[in-house]
Amino acid sequence: MKAILLVVAALAALTAGSPCVTDHDELVLRLNKELLRSTEEPDSLPNPSVHIALRLSTHHNLAKESQHLNQLKTKLHEDIQKSLSGGQMVVGRLALYILALKSSCHDLDSLTLSEGESSDALLTHLKRQMEKEKEHIALSHRPLTNYYQYSLGILALCVSGVRVSSHVSHKLIHAVQHGQIKHGDSLCIDSYAMAGMALQCLKEAGTPVRNEEELSKALATIKQKLQHSQQADGHIGNEFSTGLALQALLAMGSQVKECSTSMEALRSDARKGTYHNAMAISQTLPALQQRSYLHLKSHECRNEDDTLVLDAAPVVEVLPSLTNVPVRVEVLKADGSSSEYRLDVPSGSSLLEVLTLLRDHQMGFTFETEDSLWGPFLSRVNGEQARQTDRRYWHLSSDGSGLREGIKDYKIVTAQKITIKNTGY
Repeated sequence: MKAILLVVAALAALTAGSPCVTDHDELVLRLNKELLRSTEEPDSLPNPSVHIALRLSTHHNLAKESQHLNQLKTKLHEDIQKSLSGGQMVVGRLALYILALKSSCHDLDSLTLSEGESSDALLTHLKRQMEKEKEHIALSHRPLTNYYQYSLGILALCVSGVRVSSHVSHKLIHAVQHGQIKHGDSLCIDSYAMAGMALQCLKEAGTPVRNEEELSKALATIKQKLQHSQQADGHIGNEFSTGLALQALLAMGSQVKECSTSMEALRSDARKGTYHNAMAISQTLPALQQRSYLHLKSHECRNEDDTLVLDAAPVVEVLPSLTNVPVRVEVLKADGSSSEYRLDVPSGSSLLEVLTLLRDHQMGFTFETEDSLWGPFLSRVNGEQARQTDRRYWHLSSDGSGLREGIKDYKIVTAQKITIKNTGY
């Protein structure tokens, strides 16, 4: 009996330090390289979320990161300025831009934006935008944009050491406590995650709030909602919200072990190639490295690794598909009227390619897109627009199930019915 116990003890000692997964570092490095390679796409707007993830990583190519920073300071800066001059809200993009600059330890006061006749620092503009959001919430019980962007604005101000007005923070705390952070009838995991990081930053900074107890309750509510949204396979919400949710849980002090089911869900998705969208990778990579946006508050750009080297991009020959699949496309307008179209498309076509084929070959179908950090999204279909300012969007579903990817990323591989519905929220 004693001999058996000794054998068991020896085996336990051997396995105690064994990693639960052997390819974690390999997957992280691959995602890091894919993210870095995405910065070389010449036609796309530089993505500040990508820059933040690259800077939060432990692996760096400082020359390419510097090039990307310069693109942010020119192309993205000009895009934000254009929107600002047109009277549009820029809370989300401006907040991410500020966080990206912060991640590179850039002097935020050295850059300005113009509105009307005045030219002010980025943080001044963000504070002004947040005041507009706060006033709109007071009147309409919702932001001009959404609570995801509102939380991003609070987070960017807090991480940058700017005192956030208690009136601004109270609106977010109130929204959390009264279940106002949702998209339609669905719980919005991404928005709760961003709210959690924003409010945690305020708590750690000792920023005065209207009620300390309410702040603590709001953080507890967010943590509970994220934890209760975990699926049996480890995903929190779905595969595209898990990375941000884990960032929030880490920021709020939860222990997220490398061997947890949620971390394994991220690794499993990475192995399958689920994260081919740069925005999705940018939210996943920090979580896999046990980091969050909150780390930017104490981020120092010193003694950084500079060993990340990009291999030559593989030449992928795309052969035309020999298989066509039948697709039905239904358009439901705001007044309930509908139109339906049928066509055969090459298997593996993106939904964007399908809609383009439909527009080019069938009378009566038209569509327009707008760019976002997640890629193009539908803005106008058959002459009807669904605008965020009207609290409407084009909801996409396949055989009744909502799509989790955008029109450029979603691939058609089997016969199905795509429904495009003008939806309010």
